[in-house]
Amino acid sequence: MKPLIVLLSVFLLSMIVLYLLKGYLNYLLAGRIAMAVMLFFTAIAHVKFSEGMTAMIPDVFRFKTAIVYFTGVLEILFAVGILLPRYQALAGWLCIAFLILILPANINAAYHHLDYQTGEANGNGLKYLWFRIPLQFLFISWIYYFVIAKAGL
Repeated sequence: MKPLIVLLSVFLLSMIVLYLLKGYLNYLLAGRIAMAVMLFFTAIAHVKFSEGMTAMIPDVFRFKTAIVYFTGVLEILFAVGILLPRYQALAGWLCIAFLILILPANINAAYHHLDYQTGEANGNGLKYLWFRIPLQFLFISWIYYFVIAKAGL
């Protein structure tokens, strides 16, 4: 829920600031800024809640803590990339692939009732997926619309 709140509030704030600075609405830039800030926000969570996020990764993977930190770094790189016109298409497509690839970790966490902040088995469980899976598709659609398609890439 927090990433969605960050995405939408930064989008609105960016629209206002860009309008005040430029005198017109630039929703494409505001959309990219909002996604970049949201990605930075979630990257911080990879450090702050690394223990809980490590528990989300299925047991078939080794080096879970390294994966958590690595994916946090990837999110920062995607955030920077979607703000740079030269790299925004590549960053957008890679970020979409990333969001698809991490969905199993979210499903695993919900199945095992994991709280991503603590790693404890007291999370929301499978009902969380009714929110998380559509949210993942919203993020993917947002990136496609604001970063790739409407930018002519």
